[in-house]
Amino acid sequence: MLEMNVERVPKIILMGFVSYATPWIHFFRHSDEHILYVIKSGELHMKENGIEYVLKRGDMLLLEPGMDHEGTRKATCDYYYFHFLHPGLKATAKEIDPSELARSYVLEEAAEPGEEPLHYLPKHCSITDKTSFHQLMHAMNELLLLYRRKHYNRGLTALRFSEFLIELSRDYLLNVLRNEGGKGSKAISKVHALLDYIEQHYTGKITSELIEREFESNYDYLNRVFKEHTGETIMRYVNKIRIQHAQELIRATHMSFGEIGYLTGLEDPYYFSKVFKQYVGLSPMQYYKKVRES
Repeated sequence: MLEMNVERVPKIILMGFVSYATPWIHFFRHSDEHILYVIKSGELHMKENGIEYVLKRGDMLLLEPGMDHEGTRKATCDYYYFHFLHPGLKATAKEIDPSELARSYVLEEAAEPGEEPLHYLPKHCSITDKTSFHQLMHAMNELLLLYRRKHYNRGLTALRFSEFLIELSRDYLLNVLRNEGGKGSKAISKVHALLDYIEQHYTGKITSELIEREFESNYDYLNRVFKEHTGETIMRYVNKIRIQHAQELIRATHMSFGEIGYLTGLEDPYYFSKVFKQYVGLSPMQYYKKVRES
């Protein structure tokens, strides 16, 4: 498992696609870069630091800098490769249980203030679902097309590649939960979907009826499992997110409190002030003066 600081952007060194119609074996190499292989078809037999991998359709392998790697057997193979430098990507310093990590990620996605915003990547993973595989191939082609354009697109390619790595991390951890099959894994997936929905729609009106229609589930059930895993009811969490964004706007802008309330889904000025004080312990004006003084 590798951890990645998502505030750092990778530098793309080289990317491309190769197709070996006749059996071929990968050469020996000691690289100072990260290298990601994504297999479209066939097999790629690789060894890194003495550990052997047999990569097949839908497999991905992330090689680390400072290690020896080489082919172990001839085979036909079509694959994408990405050579890049990423100062915020490294092996985790301790053993991590993927299931516990997935639960933590789903329920506490944001880093605490002052902490590095970390995502976790598997060294080796497989995409077996047919639809997901086709989406992966489409993403690979899009990245390659962008990379092959004029030089000024390299920065955009790096951002898109960074987005791909974040999505890879997210999908891997969600698949860990789905495949875990243990008690509560389905409930946690629903909670994660609800958290995503709230982040995308907190500026608008969110009601129990709307959530029932969106998730095709009984609201009381959703509210119960949401509180079990987050410690808060759905509506209380909605207002928490609204106030967090209101705090950001107060710190970063000189908008009126009426404008901030409107932009965060709390249009009534009195209600906005009341909810703000409930969560922050200060009125919006008191908070404004405090952050301006500091």
